[in-house]
Amino acid sequence: MNARKVSGISVALLLAAVLPINIFLSGCKAQTKKPEPISRNEFMLGTDCMVKIYDSSDASILDKAFARIADLESKMSINKEGTEVDAVNAASGMSPVKVSADTFDVIERGVKYGEDSNGKFDITIGPLVKLWGINTDHARVPAKEELTEADKLISYKDIVLDKQNSTVFLKKKGMVLDLGGIAKGYVADQVGIVLKENGVKHAIINLGGNVLVLGNNVSGNPWRIGIQDPFNPRGDTIGILEVKDKTVTTSGIYERYFEQDGKSYHHILNPATGYPVDNEVAGVSIITDASMDGDALSTVLFCMGVQEGLKYVEGKKNIECIFVTRNKEVYVSSGLKGVFKLNSDQFKLMN
Repeated sequence: MNARKVSGISVALLLAAVLPINIFLSGCKAQTKKPEPISRNEFMLGTDCMVKIYDSSDASILDKAFARIADLESKMSINKEGTEVDAVNAASGMSPVKVSADTFDVIERGVKYGEDSNGKFDITIGPLVKLWGINTDHARVPAKEELTEADKLISYKDIVLDKQNSTVFLKKKGMVLDLGGIAKGYVADQVGIVLKENGVKHAIINLGGNVLVLGNNVSGNPWRIGIQDPFNPRGDTIGILEVKDKTVTTSGIYERYFEQDGKSYHHILNPATGYPVDNEVAGVSIITDASMDGDALSTVLFCMGVQEGLKYVEGKKNIECIFVTRNKEVYVSSGLKGVFKLNSDQFKLMN
């Protein structure tokens, strides 16, 4: 593990697919007595979820945090029956469905990112996700004819939103919303709100690839986050970032994938081709203020590739990124130049 101790705390963030990020913390003796950290891990949202609080020993705060996760999962999961998203999908091509403010907000932001990325991010990608079945026991390469049929059902432009009545309508029968590329970020943000409302100022929220840190660490220094080497086992890092009150989200090709006929197929699908995105990117990490934005942007930038992605980020406020390419080159946005430090001689910082 290459994350270094800093004023008693070290953090390692794994840059890989949007799956659990391992965070390792070590402590040194504090000069003043502080509450012992409390934490909880549960498998929710299809991944390992961890919340760790450093300045309170009130376990009821963790109860509230995980109750909020469960509440949002019950509204937005595509893998559970009876959710609001399930109802919207079931009514596709037939009628609008009234949803909660939470679900409406996430779908509305998903449409925004569809527009902003010219369709590289598309929350109607559900038919493709089901065809490929990646991360299930029936993963396979679909026939071209199947992909052609699925393509007819994929377009964020065919989502009709009525904000006044909080309804969502999918124009074509068979359309399938899949909020997997954005909802987890929204959940992380909402858990952060729960913690702040209960007086927490120092905490880590880790929802399987979406990490949000509150404040500095309890010693008053920024959290130090190690960016994972995507070609080696978890814990091997390529560099270190210092952050406070930020979220770091990742997308990559090395954890959620399957192999068929000697070829590997990862889970990040290109709506335009129906196949996994095929470019130079091995992983991309987004550093920003809102985890929902970081969640969507990690997919957007992965699809854009290095040069287009860097240009996109430079036109935005409060967003930074790190690209790791398949040939072990590392590119960072301008705000991270001189800030992000490589600690592995296997990689080359290119800009």
